[in-house]
Amino acid sequence: MSKKRTVSKFISAAAMAAALVVTDGWLSVLLGQPGFIVTQAQARVGRPVTPGSVAGVARRTTRRTIRRTSMYVAALPAGCAKTSVGGAVVWRCGGAYYQSAGGRYVVVNVD
Repeated sequence: MSKKRTVSKFISAAAMAAALVVTDGWLSVLLGQPGFIVTQAQARVGRPVTPGSVAGVARRTTRRTIRRTSMYVAALPAGCAKTSVGGAVVWRCGGAYYQSAGGRYVVVNVD
C-alpha cells in the first residue's frame, strides 16, 4: 500500500469521525436530549492547567484601585450614589468619585 493511500484513508476516517460527532450534536439539540457520543459538556475546575496563559493572568491580576488626590470638597454634588470600589466605600457623582474624609470629601481617581 502506498504512503499516499494511507494518508488518504487516515484523512477520510478523521473526517467521518468529525461528521459523526457534529451530527450527534445537531441531533441532541433538535431532539432536546443528550447525544449518543457526547452526552454532556462538563467544566473541570483547574483544567486546563494554564497558569501562564496571558488571558488568565490578566483576568486574575486586574483590580480596581483608588488613589486620593489633594482636592477636597465640603459637600457632594447632587445625584451621587454610594458604591464600593476595591472594598472601599466611595460616592460616584457622574464621572467623578469622592471618598469621605472627616467632615469633607476627597476626590479620588478610580483605575
